[in-house]
Amino acid sequence: MKIYIFGGTTEGRRLSIRLAESGAKVAVSVVSQYGARQQGEHPGISLSVGPRTKDEMANMIEGFDLVIDATHPYATEASDNIRIAADDVGVRRIRLRRDEDRSKSGKYEEELNRTIIWAKDREEAAKLAMERAGCKKRNILLTTGVRDLPYYCRALDKDLIYARVLPSDESIRVCLREGIKSENIIAMQGPFSAQLNEALIRQFDIGILITKESGKTGGFREKLQACRICGIPAVVISRPEEQGMTYEEVEARCLKLIQEEKVVE
Repeated sequence: MKIYIFGGTTEGRRLSIRLAESGAKVAVSVVSQYGARQQGEHPGISLSVGPRTKDEMANMIEGFDLVIDATHPYATEASDNIRIAADDVGVRRIRLRRDEDRSKSGKYEEELNRTIIWAKDREEAAKLAMERAGCKKRNILLTTGVRDLPYYCRALDKDLIYARVLPSDESIRVCLREGIKSENIIAMQGPFSAQLNEALIRQFDIGILITKESGKTGGFREKLQACRICGIPAVVISRPEEQGMTYEEVEARCLKLIQEEKVVE
């Protein structure tokens, strides 16, 4: 069984190792060198690094039995290209949908929800943040990654931005290039506990946090808990609507296919 995984996420790494250990020949594609280092080297897994067009994706998946889209929930362009490439080549495709971490009912969960100011996209998130931070010069903790950083540096007062990014050379270069002061760069690998989030908020006198609905894997709930404790709002960009299967469903489906192929052989 030959399986191609477009990954770069915790779920993608976990799945690739599980399937390789079960006897599948697995190829993984990640966008960055940082993602490659996180993926690491494992028996039965080949790795490709770099952003890809849909035509390049089509060439890469030629001859594979299954394609799994395990990219980030907000990487909608990549998911669209993977879908088109799989359709063009005629390879089965599964979308791995990251579990949401929406708060449940109850008083404490209602208090968490009250810390959220929902935004449909980065444009609305920036506008909402400036409405609450701009006039009072309140510091902003930006936890959306470096891809959207250039936009926020144009839309917000960059002197107020504290950018929490991955501890990679490329992430820090983007921050410095966009004019983020070195003392405002927080280069750390998450996910983070609520206590660490709280400490960062207090250390840098943060007045508002901008984040994405990153789910349990991305430490979403822990960010909300810290905001609640510190009494600051969290501007949250809603996750794009997506169809797909949970990690457990994808793993079970793949293991069944691998086992069926072994029986045929």
